[in-house]
This record gives sequence, structure tokens and C-alpha cells, in this order.
Amino acid sequence: MRHGVRLGIDPGDARIGVARSDPSGFLATPVETVRRGKGDLARIRRLLAEIAEESEVVEVVVGLPRSLGGGEGPAAVKTREFARALAARIAPTPVRLVDERLTTVSAEAMLRDRGRSGSKRRAVVDQAAAVLILQHALDTERATGTAPGEIVEETT
Repeated sequence: MRHGVRLGIDPGDARIGVARSDPSGFLATPVETVRRGKGDLARIRRLLAEIAEESEVVEVVVGLPRSLGGGEGPAAVKTREFARALAARIAPTPVRLVDERLTTVSAEAMLRDRGRSGSKRRAVVDQAAAVLILQHALDTERATGTAPGEIVEETT
């Protein structure tokens, strides 16, 4: 397992959930929900810089929405564009895309089970989804010994 912090990103149409790991790459925790739109990539870059001041940042993991059958639709196309733009903005920190099938559904269910009401749940569901995406990536790397997902080439 590589040592260093990873950031997990769940990009949605309205909000972007952000999570981070501890330096050992064992546990993912929520960080922030960033409003989607002008300045969103700049905010993620600032978060990354703040975390990098205290610990080495290994990479950023972005959840790629796939269908249950593994195909990619319009949401995946938008996510790939977002990931390429993010990679260009935070280079040389690598960005990886990892499968995130059903993470938002799982995050919603988890928060509902913990008694979060509708409005309170919506405020943190993106962070919870980012935690699930990142935790899955960490667990996969620990189990396989290789970095998860696919590396994103930045746009120029």
C-alpha cells in the first residue's frame, strides 16, 4: 500500500462531494461538499493544497458512474470531462477514475438508516458518496497491491 493521503471526489450536477484518507490509506472520511459551478475546481485545488501542507498527497480518486451492466452513459461522459479538467488543474497530482456504481444510493440508504432527514441528508449525501468511493478504492488497493481504476490524462 502506498503511503500518503488520497482525495475522493463524487462529482454531481449540483454538488461535488469530497473525502480524504488518512496518510496510511486505511480510512476515508468526509471533508466538504463543494457547490458545482464557477470556482468548483479552484476550491478542490485549494483543499488539495491545504491537505498537502500536512501530508503527502498520492492521488485524487474520482467516481465514474457506470450502469449496472458496466456501460457508460451521458453522466460518465460528463465525469470524464470533469476529471480531465481537474487533472489539468492539479497536475502533477494524478487523478484516477474508479467505478462508483450505486454509491449515491448506498450513501442515501446509510444516512436514512442513521436517522438523517431529507434536507439534512441532501446536505451530506455527496460527502458520504465520496467516502464510499474512496474507501472502495483504498480497500481495492490494499487487497490487490495495485492502484485502482484508470489514470486520467489531463486536457491541454
